[in-house]
Amino acid sequence: MARGDPGLFCMNPMKKILIPVALFILALPSCAPSKKASTAPAKDFNWKINQLGRTGEHYVMVAAHRSDWRNAPENSMPALEKAIAMGADIAELDLKKTKDGVLVIMHDKTIDRTTSGKGKPEDFTLAEIRKFRLKNGLGRVTEDSIPTFEQYLDLAKGKIILDVDKGYDYFPDVVKMLRDKDMVEQAIINIDDNSTLDEVEQKHGLVAADLWLMPIVQCSDSAKARLLIDSYRRHRRTIYQPCWSNDAMVSHFDFAKLGREGYGIWLNSLWPSLNGGHDDDRAMLPGQAANSWGWLVDKGAAIIQTDRPVALLDYLEQEKLR
Repeated sequence: MARGDPGLFCMNPMKKILIPVALFILALPSCAPSKKASTAPAKDFNWKINQLGRTGEHYVMVAAHRSDWRNAPENSMPALEKAIAMGADIAELDLKKTKDGVLVIMHDKTIDRTTSGKGKPEDFTLAEIRKFRLKNGLGRVTEDSIPTFEQYLDLAKGKIILDVDKGYDYFPDVVKMLRDKDMVEQAIINIDDNSTLDEVEQKHGLVAADLWLMPIVQCSDSAKARLLIDSYRRHRRTIYQPCWSNDAMVSHFDFAKLGREGYGIWLNSLWPSLNGGHDDDRAMLPGQAANSWGWLVDKGAAIIQTDRPVALLDYLEQEKLR
């Protein structure tokens, strides 16, 4: 049927043309938009949990930055719901603490940019901060309120892996909540830039072997970066997150080798300063996805964090990496 053809059942009702019922029924499906069936094998949630820290299985995980903030307020419950629905493997979130000690989902040091209120999260009790409403990506106020970390955990359990960013200051609280919810297997905890495992343990005590840690590796100082990488080798559940502003900084790093050794490799396609220009905006240009997302995969990415999760999922499926 030609594009734009309304089909037999959509004929002008003024035309008195009789159509057999059987023909009508057979013609009906042809008017519905076709959807390409996925050829990728279904991956259950436990398989995805086991995939953390692995490479070479023709599967690259997609991490939705601040969940699906393009279609809902960032770090909101609807954004998390949409990230789950689209099939993202991981949802990234950020933490702050209220005046009465409750962990809430918030990126900035203040609530000014993302809500209808002003001030710091720690200036308000939970009851007070929940009165403000989140803004969407266009800055418009919605009906959504700031969620708690516990709400995020309850929604995500058994559905999507969580990456706890900007939560290192609350490390003991985060670990306790993950254990209380029986979700240690389902969460990655980010570590502050260039903090070695020795420094983490000096601050928080011995780190349990079952925790997934993700040290952020700033590759601008190669000697410090190598020291940091080596410090985490004794912690098998480590996912490295290297960042670099130009490719010369990582020309001597073999992230793929680290992946083959059983460590996770998380690369960001968010903006150029994190990946030497192999970013989401470049990927969206005609014919440039291979020089962005494809380049990161070749560099050893087992996980890519993106602000374009739907497009990245489509690209990886086309490349048989899902």
